[in-house]
Amino acid sequence: MKVLKGQDILALGFMTFALFVGAGNIIFPPIVGLQSGPHVWMAALGFLVTAVGLPVITVVALAKVGGGMDALSSPIGKFFGGLLAAVCYLSVGPLFATPRTATVSFEVGVAPLTGESPLALFIYSLVYFIVVLAVSMYPGKLLDTVGRFLAPLKIIALAVLGIAAFALPAGSIGDAQPAYAAAAFSKGFSDGYLTMDTLGALVFGIVIVNAIRSRGVESPRLITRYAIIAGLIAGVGLALVYISLFRLGATSHDIAADATNGAAVLHAYVQHTFGSLGSGFLAVLIALACLVTAVGLTCACAEYFSQILPLSYRALVVILAGFSLLISNLGLTKLIMFSIPVLTAIYPPCIVVVGLSFVKDLWNSPTRILAPVMLVSLLFGMVDAIKGSSLAHVLPDFMAHLPLSDAGMAWLVPSVVTLVGAVACDRMLGKPREALA
Repeated sequence: MKVLKGQDILALGFMTFALFVGAGNIIFPPIVGLQSGPHVWMAALGFLVTAVGLPVITVVALAKVGGGMDALSSPIGKFFGGLLAAVCYLSVGPLFATPRTATVSFEVGVAPLTGESPLALFIYSLVYFIVVLAVSMYPGKLLDTVGRFLAPLKIIALAVLGIAAFALPAGSIGDAQPAYAAAAFSKGFSDGYLTMDTLGALVFGIVIVNAIRSRGVESPRLITRYAIIAGLIAGVGLALVYISLFRLGATSHDIAADATNGAAVLHAYVQHTFGSLGSGFLAVLIALACLVTAVGLTCACAEYFSQILPLSYRALVVILAGFSLLISNLGLTKLIMFSIPVLTAIYPPCIVVVGLSFVKDLWNSPTRILAPVMLVSLLFGMVDAIKGSSLAHVLPDFMAHLPLSDAGMAWLVPSVVTLVGAVACDRMLGKPREALA
């Protein structure tokens, strides 16, 4: 029976970590650290629950069913499960997340050096997606290209930044903004939830499992074990990155007190700490972070759609990379404007399908439980999405004041109530007829 060597398991863990850490993960924690002030570690604790805990749990859930999101959503039927999977893959793939990796890395790392002209963005994104295309063409070698080469480079760059954050603080800790002063943990919890890493985990599950299979491992038990280990390694790595970036942001008050986003905090810190090399260092770090994430998303989407469309994996890689190139040239502002409502709507049912997958054997019919709870979570997720868009005025007043609505989780209470009702109905109805036959 084929097993992985220790160095392969480590490379798999590095690859999983590198797939998760995109530019958003790097630029978001510093602003939370800056704005939470003396409450930074309580905010960090809440953030880690949703930005690290949920993605790792998702990797574990997918490993148990073989890596595919369609298997995870099978209780709601082939059509609806496939529809949910397709929407997730498209959203965190060529429609939003993959193009955004190029635009974020350009605006954070390159635009300060070249200017934000459309031509500069096009040239950068063209080169960027040519590299993504070249690496994604060989998914069987992903463990070598990402796990052994790109991931270590990315980890070294993050380690330099993390060590500097603790060894070379830029200044003192400032005052906390009111939201963090009032409820640091819950604010950090909702901040981490909005990173949307759980959606990324749903997409990367198949990439991780296929990387294991590329080494000749066929045992479902071993594939699950290795995927869980990889998820835990990635979780530890993510936690260390976030903690160092919280520290960086919290001690940057003297040099970035008026910053409105994490990119500005990072720019100020690296310029203060590393001098003229700061911008170049940040450009390399962000480019590496985004490139690895883009490769993982492209491989995952091509792998999934090659199973349901009459197109080969390689043809889909070319199509996805080309489409992402076109979308990326719309610019970061438009991408974020379009993506946030969609991602906010589909995130809740994805959390539901992951969370309930661990206890599905407790019920007579998983379909009776999963279908209504996912539907309710989607409907109230759409309320959150509309509330955060330009159409917020169409919502009745009471919908703007639902429980946990301020934290972007208006879906949670209705979903729990629906779950209780669905479990009660499942107990009363008993085993489905086909199960009794």
